[in-house]
Amino acid sequence: MSFKRNQKLHLLRLAVLLVVALAGIKFLFRDSFTLELHKHVGKDGDFWSKSGDVLPEPDPRSQPLDPEAAQAAGPKQEARKQLSKDFSATEMRLVHLDLKGAAPKVSYLEQLFPLLARLGANGVLIEYEDMFPFKGELGVLRAPYAYSEDDLERIQQLAQLSQLEVVPLVQTFGHVEFILKHDQYRHLREVERFPNSFNPHVPDTLVLLKSILAQVMDKHRRASWIHIGADEVFHLGEGMDSKNWLNRNQGDVGRMYLNHIKEVVSFLVSQYWGLRVLLWDDMLRKINVATLRESGIAKYAAPVVWYYAPDFEAEQIGNFLSKYADSGFQTVWFASAFKGTTGPAQQWTPLGNHLNNHLSWLKVIQAMPKFPAIKFQGIALTGWQRYDHYSVLCELLPVSIPSLAVCLQTLVNGGFTDATKKKVLDVLGFQNIHLEKSTCDGGGGFPGSEIYRIVEQINGHLRDSVVKVLEEESAIKGWFSHYHRKHQFGNPRNMESFGSKVLKVQEDWENLVQTLRAHLESIFFPDLVEEWMEENVNPYLDRLRRFVKDYREVIRLNARPKIL
Repeated sequence: MSFKRNQKLHLLRLAVLLVVALAGIKFLFRDSFTLELHKHVGKDGDFWSKSGDVLPEPDPRSQPLDPEAAQAAGPKQEARKQLSKDFSATEMRLVHLDLKGAAPKVSYLEQLFPLLARLGANGVLIEYEDMFPFKGELGVLRAPYAYSEDDLERIQQLAQLSQLEVVPLVQTFGHVEFILKHDQYRHLREVERFPNSFNPHVPDTLVLLKSILAQVMDKHRRASWIHIGADEVFHLGEGMDSKNWLNRNQGDVGRMYLNHIKEVVSFLVSQYWGLRVLLWDDMLRKINVATLRESGIAKYAAPVVWYYAPDFEAEQIGNFLSKYADSGFQTVWFASAFKGTTGPAQQWTPLGNHLNNHLSWLKVIQAMPKFPAIKFQGIALTGWQRYDHYSVLCELLPVSIPSLAVCLQTLVNGGFTDATKKKVLDVLGFQNIHLEKSTCDGGGGFPGSEIYRIVEQINGHLRDSVVKVLEEESAIKGWFSHYHRKHQFGNPRNMESFGSKVLKVQEDWENLVQTLRAHLESIFFPDLVEEWMEENVNPYLDRLRRFVKDYREVIRLNARPKIL
């Protein structure tokens, strides 16, 4: 009996020790667990019902968003709740950084962010595309000069120092060429020939998007919003899977679009507590109020109404606002443009065009009291760098800083007043600004102002100076025509009459371009420098270079017979 009692006591002691050990382990790991705010709760977690519940329908995309589902959050989301910020009384002004072309180095952003804050911005909308440091199977999406994880952390630290909210933008339906151009994702195209848009019916589409969104959110744990793009879903409904779906569902493309959006929104809202979702509104404009309301996305997402025309009537936007309010949306955002909307190959930013766009948006903002059912949350000043992944570059960011300054200060001051103009000139270091000519007087003292000045010269004079010296010089037409160059003959006496002038023009441009290259390399990555030179300098300067090469070769021949 005594032996049995001792055995029981030993077992009891072991049990007590085990409980104490488990409690200690839980205490030690409690904080590290809580800090994993944005990692998704489970790969297959479902928004429509709590974990373990049976879904009422085999296809949850046909159901509206469940308003209670986000309550099944778990400890990670509860911790995020404590960090959620209140923006109810804040009018946001986000500057859009389109990184699918001419992404700047972090060192330039370090100079840029304080300037943005000084001009009136309180956030940045960062469209990473292939500049995000995707890893694992998604590593194929990374551009050769993609940012590193340390870069992303540094960017967010710099933004925080300038009190700028960082809002990541991830395209989730259209404009996904950077994804669908790769062979391993070709089967996810809506139309096999075109890499623009996802096929929303292939299960792998959502699996891939969840992986992409999870990696982006994991690096943006402090984000209050995420923008899911979803604009211009070209060719939606043209794929065979979509055609079959439409045949079974009365041809309702709007509902098909919303089914996919609901899946994306549900994943984000269920996995990241308090995260607010933004999406471009152009596809929503085509969908009726009943379908929008039935989808339930209005509870968790906000439309971003975009219009980039220089002049438009507030009534145009008012129709959209009434529709979105009736559809149940609680907040709305607007999107203007400070660059990248006046031509896919635009090199110089037209100031008046973009100022007028913002003056039009001010009228809409001032009319918002007419729409008490929907709250204006903020505006994104878009700065498109490419029209899509395959297009050429639009205006470089440093070239567009004056436009951005004018547009931001116009929003801040409620118009382009004398005070607005003075602030812009003081901040940028100019003496005057000419809206009609899109030019500024003075050297400028903002980050990248050297690039601004040199690009101004190239945009205004390079092509014309080459044409003038090669096509309008009568001596060249008479004694060094294309025929002379082809057969390598000419009289040095006549050639020397124009030679020094041509050589001087080339020398001046080569020196200027070399200076520009050095400034570009300090801000941008090598691939951008080469692309910009190839598109904007070489087509004209190469012509001059070839002429000078022929000139030097022929003049060394000392008037020999022509080569037949």
